[in-house]
Amino acid sequence: MSEYIPEGETRVESGVTLEEELREPSMYRVILHNDDFTTMDFVVMVLMEIFRKTAEEAESIMLAVHEKGRGVCGVYPKEIAEFRVGQVLRRANEAGFPLLCTMEKE
Repeated sequence: MSEYIPEGETRVESGVTLEEELREPSMYRVILHNDDFTTMDFVVMVLMEIFRKTAEEAESIMLAVHEKGRGVCGVYPKEIAEFRVGQVLRRANEAGFPLLCTMEKE
């Protein structure tokens, strides 16, 4: 015999309460860090291709990286942030640049 579950509720057998299950995912900032070797053009290209920034947005973020030492590329759920960081690091490595990309919880 199956257990009655009222509409709109779910049965949680994992020990996670319904409130925890419905909570918004934590968000993470993806950050590019300045170095003395990665070209500005490469940073702009990464921002446009990986983060889908317009040329103007990419230029603005690149200047923040250059002038302030770091720039925020975007804010994403954890899995997407990890994926984007990995894309940047792979692309930089392939191009021979030491560009550092990290993520931090918002």
